[in-house]
Amino acid sequence: MRALLPMLWLLATTASAGECERPGDTLFASGFERVPAQAYYVAPTGADSNDGSLTAPWRTLQHAVDLADAGTVVCVREGVYNELVTLTRSGSAAAGPIVLQAVPGEAAVIDGAGLPIPDGQYGLLTLIDVSHVTVRGLELRNYVTASTAKVPIGLYLTGAGSHIRLLGNHIHDIRNTGNGCAANAFGLKVDGTRAPESINQLVIAGNEIDHLVLGCSESFSLDGNVEHWIISDNLVHDTNNIGIGAIGFEGVAPDPAWDQARDGVISGNTVYNISSYGNPAYGNEYAADGIYVDGGTRILIERNRVHHVDIGIEVASEHAGRTSSQVIVRNNLVYFGNSAGISIGGYAAGVGGSSQVTILGNTLFHNDRQDTGSGEFQIQFHASDNLFANNLVHAGAAGVLVSAWTGDTPSPAALDHNLYYSDAGAAGSYWIWRGVEYDSLAGYRAGAGQDAHSPFADPLLLDPLLPDLRLGVASPAIDAGSTAGSLPVGPLDFGGRARVRGNAIDIGAWEY
Repeated sequence: MRALLPMLWLLATTASAGECERPGDTLFASGFERVPAQAYYVAPTGADSNDGSLTAPWRTLQHAVDLADAGTVVCVREGVYNELVTLTRSGSAAAGPIVLQAVPGEAAVIDGAGLPIPDGQYGLLTLIDVSHVTVRGLELRNYVTASTAKVPIGLYLTGAGSHIRLLGNHIHDIRNTGNGCAANAFGLKVDGTRAPESINQLVIAGNEIDHLVLGCSESFSLDGNVEHWIISDNLVHDTNNIGIGAIGFEGVAPDPAWDQARDGVISGNTVYNISSYGNPAYGNEYAADGIYVDGGTRILIERNRVHHVDIGIEVASEHAGRTSSQVIVRNNLVYFGNSAGISIGGYAAGVGGSSQVTILGNTLFHNDRQDTGSGEFQIQFHASDNLFANNLVHAGAAGVLVSAWTGDTPSPAALDHNLYYSDAGAAGSYWIWRGVEYDSLAGYRAGAGQDAHSPFADPLLLDPLLPDLRLGVASPAIDAGSTAGSLPVGPLDFGGRARVRGNAIDIGAWEY
């Protein structure tokens, strides 16, 4: 896997209370941004004929961003702004970024009530072909349509550009209330629509995205020619389709060679209350992923908490002949899902699949609560050269631990050094391998040739009811994992402790 973006991009981003920005604020601590040369203010009591100062603010955000130059911060005072805002100007490495942000401690709201959706798809805040831009601390809400020909978006970044940061915004109640898969909406959408020029060096951190009505779309997605990015510490919840998506092969970029989200990190996010059940585009299907890589490549998914969703984490492709590839899924907690905990491979024979997906050190607990048969770990069509190791897999009463039900490839994955358990006990637990069901670990080992070093044992979690999925003092998962070869186990467990101590590593997302 290629070297990924340095995490120093994610230094603290709070400003001093009561001020928009000043020299020394941590927004500018990351090295590629500079203290702003000019601060302009916008307030509901202002006028666009003013000079934009603190005492004579402008009235509209659009007027402010039309005049913003490199090194400018636009300080948005508390109030509701009922306008579409389009930013097409860029900052620079030399002069500094353009920053659009709420004044700390003040609720600056862009409200979409009654606003049109231009060009069939638009954002309350739309950034087109920008570089060196930061958007922080805004609330975007109430952009709604019932038209299948219109796509409302909360925050929309499109075209090409670099050094863009979307930080600490709250996006909610973006809705398409029409029927069917064409009735789409997005909370936050990034489309790399150029080639070979990409959207790159992008950080999306600390945002909350919730209460969306989406049709067949995602709460939050990167699509097309988007590379070198970090999605970190966001909270995504209470929507009726996919939480976080990294997508490829949709024709978003004009050249298929560049049409793929890649070289990114999805880390430290919390995703919950995500379900497509009752979504008119899906009916009564439990099909919404918490985190979904659909045709992406060279992506790291680590230390996320995903619960009360349909499918916890899925790595696949919806396009025939295409795969999601070289994806690492490690040290995540996935629990209380309606369907599979982690799923790889395409959902049907006529779509794509998964290749070189490495799934390490995750804790999967009481997923498939709707008895779909997908179990804790699911393998579907066109899966090859994948690895599933060091995972703690604890099923509920249905007892389905591994469900590799298609049998279309001779060796879809290698599985070993996992710990299996279910509330149904050893006699009521199941492993399905290439379409054959085994009702004992010994039978599964003999028939599938997998999991030679994987026990069936109670992991002795601290509290399965809360749940508290940390390991108890006598857990058989302690020091039972593998560090053999060059397994990319990662430096930290889910809680931030050292992942490897000497040569020892625990099974599951937590080190004891």
